[in-house]
Amino acid sequence: MSIYYPADLDTDLEPEHADMIRATLPLVGANIDTIASVFYARMFQARPELLRNLFNRGNQAQGAQQRALAASIATFASHLVDPDLPHPAQMLSRIGHRHVSLGITADQYSIVHDHLFAAIVEVLGAETVTAEVASAWDRVYWMMADTLIDLERRLYEDAGVDAGQVFHRATVSRRVEDPSGAVVIGVIADWHLSDQDQPGRYVSVGTTLPDGARQIRQYSLVTVGADNELTFAVKPVAASGGCPAGEVSTWIADNVRPGDMLDVSIPFGDLPTAEIGSEPVVLISAGIGITPMIGILEHLHHAKSDCEVTVLHADGSPSNHPLMKRQRQLVDALPNATLELWYDRPDHDETAHRGLMDLSNVALPADAQIYLCGSGGFVQAVRAQLTERSIDPARIHCELFAPDEWSLG
Repeated sequence: MSIYYPADLDTDLEPEHADMIRATLPLVGANIDTIASVFYARMFQARPELLRNLFNRGNQAQGAQQRALAASIATFASHLVDPDLPHPAQMLSRIGHRHVSLGITADQYSIVHDHLFAAIVEVLGAETVTAEVASAWDRVYWMMADTLIDLERRLYEDAGVDAGQVFHRATVSRRVEDPSGAVVIGVIADWHLSDQDQPGRYVSVGTTLPDGARQIRQYSLVTVGADNELTFAVKPVAASGGCPAGEVSTWIADNVRPGDMLDVSIPFGDLPTAEIGSEPVVLISAGIGITPMIGILEHLHHAKSDCEVTVLHADGSPSNHPLMKRQRQLVDALPNATLELWYDRPDHDETAHRGLMDLSNVALPADAQIYLCGSGGFVQAVRAQLTERSIDPARIHCELFAPDEWSLG
C-alpha cells in the first residue's frame, strides 16, 4: 500500500477570501474549542448513530476529538494565509489514513459541513458571520475536505476495496495472556493482505458493547503472518470520572477467545517504513506504545537485517512492561541491536535506569530513522530531547493513537 502525502495541495485562496480569513482567524481561533464542542453536540443530537457506531465515546468524553477537529482546521487555515508556516501535508496524511481505517466516505463530509457551520453561527453570532465571512470559511472547509476525499479515494483504490468497505469478519485464532496484563490477540484474515512485509501498520477493530453501541479502536500490528494471521495487543485502561476510556480494549480482554469473530479492518498507516533496515534504526516507546516497535523488530528479524538497531523503552516496572520477553528475544536475535530500559520502579533489574527516559547519555546514530510511540506527554518529552540534540525532524516518526496525534509528529 502506498503512502500519500498531499504536498501538491492547492493552497491558493481568492484574495478576498484570504483577506477575510486573515481578519477572522484570531476570532475563530479564540473560539474554536467552543465551536467544536457545539458542533459535535449538534451533530450527535441530529445523528446519534454516529456517536454509538463510529466516533470513539472515550475520546468524546475527554474532549480529545473536539480538540483534534479544532486544531486541524486552525492549522489548515493558518497555512492558507501564511504559506511560510509548515505545510499541513503530514497532518492531512495522518487524518486520511485514520479515516479510511474507519470506513469514512465522501458523503459524510457534507454532514460535518452543515453542523459545523451551524455551530460557527451559534457561537460567533449571525451579525459576525456575515455572508462574506461564511463564504471564506466555506472555501477553507471544502479545500481541506476535497483534499482528504481525494487522498482517501486513492487509499481505498490502492487497497482494492470500495469506499468505506474496509471491515471484514475475522476468526480469532489465538489469545496469549502477557504477564504485564496485556492480551495478544491473533485473527485469521479472510482477505488478501498486501504489503505483508511492511511494518508499522494498524487495524481498526469494531466491537458491539453490552449497551448495543458499536465502538471502534485502532491497534498496531505486532505481526503479519504468511498464513494471513494478524496479531495485535490490547491493554485495558480503567475508566475514570464517568469517562468510558478503554472500553473497547477492556471488552476485548474480558470477552474475546479463540473461535470468536471480530470485525477487523484492512491494515492502514503512514509510518514511513518501506525502506526500514537500510539505515540505522532507533525504536523509542513507553507502555503499550511498544506494539509498533515489536512489529518493526519482527520485520527486521524476519528480513535477517544486520543494520544497527537501538531499542529504548520506558515503563512503570518490569511487571508492567508489555511484551518484554519477546522484545528481549528479538533484540538478542538481531546481530547489531541494543536495548536500554527505564523504570519508575526497577525492582531487581539492575540493568535498567530508574525514572523517566533520559537520552542525554544515549548514543544515537546521526543517520538513524527514529520511531517513537507512547502517551502524548511521553512523545512530547522525548521529541523535546531529540530537538535539543539537533536531530533532523524529518528522521523522527511518531505513532500515537489519539485524535490529534498528527500534532505530535
